[in-house]
Amino acid sequence: MNEMCNEFFIDCDGIPLHAKLDCPEGNGKAPLCILIHGFTGNMEEEHLKAVQKALNELGIYVLRAEMYGHGKSGGEFKNHTLFKWITNALAVISYAKQLDFVTDLYLCGHSQGGLLTMLAGAMCADDLKAIIPLSPAWMIPEGTRKGTLLGLSIDPQHIPEMIKCDGWELSGDYVRTAQMIHAEDAIERYKGPVLIVHGDRDETVPFSYAQKAAQLYADAELVNISGADHCFNGFTGELAAAVSDFFSKMITGGK
Repeated sequence: MNEMCNEFFIDCDGIPLHAKLDCPEGNGKAPLCILIHGFTGNMEEEHLKAVQKALNELGIYVLRAEMYGHGKSGGEFKNHTLFKWITNALAVISYAKQLDFVTDLYLCGHSQGGLLTMLAGAMCADDLKAIIPLSPAWMIPEGTRKGTLLGLSIDPQHIPEMIKCDGWELSGDYVRTAQMIHAEDAIERYKGPVLIVHGDRDETVPFSYAQKAAQLYADAELVNISGADHCFNGFTGELAAAVSDFFSKMITGGK
C-alpha cells in the first residue's frame, strides 16, 4: 500500500490548511473519506491513523486535514472558532469534490471534529454519502449557552476576552460564536447514513450524547466501544474495526 500520496496545503480564504492524501493500493477511482481531528488535536493522533489505515486497506482514499490553529495549518489556536472551522471544512469538501478519482465522498471527525462533521454534513448533505462522527462533542454549543466550556465555568452573558485553562487559552469569540450554533438543527437536516462511534468511559463527552444523537438522526448506527475513553486509548483496533465494518457495508450496498 502506498501509505501517503501527497502532503500539501488547501487554501481557505488565505489560511493554509495542512492536508495529507493517504492512498490505497492501486490509486484508481474509489471513494474518499475526509478525516478531521478534534480540539487541540492533529492529523497524526493514533486513533485517527488507525481509522486512516483501516480505510486504505478497504481501498478508500483518506484526506486528513488540520483545521485553523491546529497542527501545521495557519492561524493561532487561541483565535480559532467553530465558525472558522466550518468555513475550513467547506473548503476541504470543495477541494475533494474536484478530484476526478473520487467516486463517493464521506466525512469523518473526532470530538470537536465530530461536531464539525455533524454541522458540515447538514450543509453538504447532497455531496456526502455518509458521515461518521467519532466521540462527537456536540454538547459544546449547548454548554456555552448554559455557562460551561469543556469543564470550565463561564458567564454566558458576560464573556471574557480570553479564556484560560491548563495548556491552552481561547479568545472569548470561541464562546460567542459557539452560542449561536444549534447542533440539533444539523441533525434534523441530514437524512443519510450516520455511524457514531463512542466509548462508554468517555469523561470528556458523556456517552449519553452519542445515544441521544443516534436517536435523533433519521438513519444512524451507534457503536459503543466498551471501556474506551474519549480518544479510544487502548481501543484503536476496535475503533478501526467499527469504521471498517460500516464502510464495508456501504461499499457492498449492505447499508
